[in-house]
Amino acid sequence: MTDKGGPLPALGTRLALPEVALFDGSRFLPAQADGQVLVVYWWASWCPFCAVQSPLIEQLWRVHRARGLQVLALSVDRQAGDATAYLAKRGYTFPAGLQTPEVARVLPKPKGLPVTLVRGRDGRVLMAEAGQLFPEDIEQIARWL
Repeated sequence: MTDKGGPLPALGTRLALPEVALFDGSRFLPAQADGQVLVVYWWASWCPFCAVQSPLIEQLWRVHRARGLQVLALSVDRQAGDATAYLAKRGYTFPAGLQTPEVARVLPKPKGLPVTLVRGRDGRVLMAEAGQLFPEDIEQIARWL
């Protein structure tokens, strides 16, 4: 993806990760994902397709985080309060932060939502999908654990 959005990274390419301030006050550090499977998920509180996919990402996170699954959910909401209220109202616990200009230098904002990337244990892209995924496709992410 370019800094203006654009094509998703090609499968097999290395995916660099930024440091991200998370809504819970902690930080996502790139080293946390070393040797782990990481789902990077772009979403927004106003996105109807994200409203369908986010509960599935939450379920994947809850079921597989003990096996080493990492999630970095990046909201493209303009106001952090919109995103945090949305997460709190729905009880989502996956790690989430705001898509800021600093984050965009490493992981550019996509042109549409939702976008789901899976980064393998070796740091390479295993999956890159724009648009709402079918539930079975989200469940299949666990095959890389």
